[in-house]
Amino acid sequence: MHKTLIALLIALSSSSIPYGLANPPAAATASALAEGEVRRVDRDAGRITLRHGPIASLGMPAMTMAFRVQDAAWLEGLRAGDRVRFEAVHLDGAFVITRLERVGAPRP
Repeated sequence: MHKTLIALLIALSSSSIPYGLANPPAAATASALAEGEVRRVDRDAGRITLRHGPIASLGMPAMTMAFRVQDAAWLEGLRAGDRVRFEAVHLDGAFVITRLERVGAPRP
């Protein structure tokens, strides 16, 4: 029993990747993304207004609000009514989208 426990502890401590931080399963990554509907796109300002569900990583309830985007190129082709999945962080006093993907095909 003790030898097995010691072997397990040695194996875990010799790993170069911290436990729990190595490539999360796809389902875990997808569930970390919030979902929303585009309400407005301001390409010049690099902002997007979303009606979104809860954002668990920020402890934020569902609401409609504007976000800055990390890369304004992500806004190309998006328009009101499009569905998106996104990841946002609170950075320098603003909420910034650090990952953005359209759900489904572009609307005609």
